[in-house]
Amino acid sequence: MLVSFGPALSEPANRAALAFRSAVEAEGWEGVSETTTSLVSACVVFDPLTLAHADLSARLMALIARHDWFAAALPEGRRRWQVPTVYGTDLAPQLAEAAQVAGLTEGEAIASLSAQPVRVQTIGFSPGMPYLGQLPPVWDIPRQQDLTPTVPAGALVVAVRQLVLFSVTTPTGWRHVGQTALQLFQPEAEPPFVLRPGDEVQFVPVERAALEPLQDDPMGGATYQVIS
Repeated sequence: MLVSFGPALSEPANRAALAFRSAVEAEGWEGVSETTTSLVSACVVFDPLTLAHADLSARLMALIARHDWFAAALPEGRRRWQVPTVYGTDLAPQLAEAAQVAGLTEGEAIASLSAQPVRVQTIGFSPGMPYLGQLPPVWDIPRQQDLTPTVPAGALVVAVRQLVLFSVTTPTGWRHVGQTALQLFQPEAEPPFVLRPGDEVQFVPVERAALEPLQDDPMGGATYQVIS
């Protein structure tokens, strides 16, 4: 069952989805096997032989009525990350193009993308891959018309006021503006995904030479502090 808080991405709608999912988890309802979130929705997976559709619907409606979810506190256990990032160079060759589309110089683009932490709004598309935002309105730029054949794991890409950090090597229509050494998907670890929805990430500029020594570190030099 899907509970949606808006037709399009906004900070309040994403906040509501994250907070509401956490509240459903806290209820501990028998028959609910999994919860997850998208950018603006919370999904509740349930067993209809244990929990009837009508009963779950009534419980969710009652939970919705308890709070103004658009102004709710974000879930506890969130972390604020700092991730070393090389902007531009041959490692992230589309920074200049993205800056031009946004009407910025390359220096202004780097300053804008790195100035503040951005929220992990959801995890999706590939294992452990975060969508982060929202960026300032100047970054409401479209995706490319053509695909970039491949970007590496750890690539930071931008479009539609969001950043995406790739967990695997893949094609993309988003512009590749930064490169990190962070391995987001670590299948032998528990949990295997490094980032969680609600976390905040700041992509801190470093020189190209500083990234190479971090390649052997699964965390790519990333550090965090708990913020809630």
